[in-house]
Amino acid sequence: MTTLQTSETPPPPVETPKPRGRGRGRGGRSDVKVLSSLAHIALLVWAIIVLAPILWTFLSSFKSVEEIFSSPWTLPAQLRWDNFERAWTTAHVGRYLLNSILVVSLSTFGTMLLGSMAAYVLARYKFWFNRPIYFLFVSGLAFPVFLALVPLFFVVKNLGLLNSYTGLILVYIAYSLPFTIFFLSAFFKTLPNTVAEAAIMDGAGHVRLFFQVMMPMARSGLVSITIFNIIGQWAQYQLPVVLMSGNRDKWVITQGIADISVNAGFEADWGGLFAALTLAILPMILVYAVLQRQIQAGLTSGAVK
Repeated sequence: MTTLQTSETPPPPVETPKPRGRGRGRGGRSDVKVLSSLAHIALLVWAIIVLAPILWTFLSSFKSVEEIFSSPWTLPAQLRWDNFERAWTTAHVGRYLLNSILVVSLSTFGTMLLGSMAAYVLARYKFWFNRPIYFLFVSGLAFPVFLALVPLFFVVKNLGLLNSYTGLILVYIAYSLPFTIFFLSAFFKTLPNTVAEAAIMDGAGHVRLFFQVMMPMARSGLVSITIFNIIGQWAQYQLPVVLMSGNRDKWVITQGIADISVNAGFEADWGGLFAALTLAILPMILVYAVLQRQIQAGLTSGAVK
């Protein structure tokens, strides 16, 4: 008995269409590489522009007056620590640094407390005049400081707060609130509603919900805006000159540096001036270097969420 064997013929091969525009894709990738290279070059140039003056300041703080003008970019022949001693004692930089730390610490704390509460309410609650109040705060970003110096001087004087830390701290808080509310309100909107609803179901009130639930969730954004406020208030010059010009013992670091620069023009103590600048710059560099990861996380977490 014979069996009939059938063989299945394989299906004809399917021709895959060739991708079109391959050359265009390679050209697109090459364009991206060119743009990336140009971006890196631009960042390198920008880094040099920023770092060169700081490096020059650090080098000049250890040099004599002759070395500063004859060889500004070379290493100092010897480390002249007496420049820092004169800046700390004779120019009273130590006192000015302590004054700045006191003022900036209290003003930053007040700014973050009031700004975070206002931003949270404006971002998470719906009520009448919500958006007008928000735009009223944000409009402060477009108001230059120097336009308000004269009326601000008389307002602080009428309140009896001229030449006082209280008046300067309140003004710092007022001028830091617009950016703080603008930044944090956008950040609070990205936080999930499920966690807040769960906390409310567990019996948490509005105050407890904000301080124990929402603020820890927004820690990265709070850290970022805190660093920005510290740097901005530390480098503020116009407001202290107008509001704290009377009592030298209460001057902040920017007033002290300006006074040293004026005296250096007559006494030619450029080494002491650069030493004072180094002492004023180092705290901000250390703060930014330590909290760099938190700053980057706060700036990018809103986009990721």
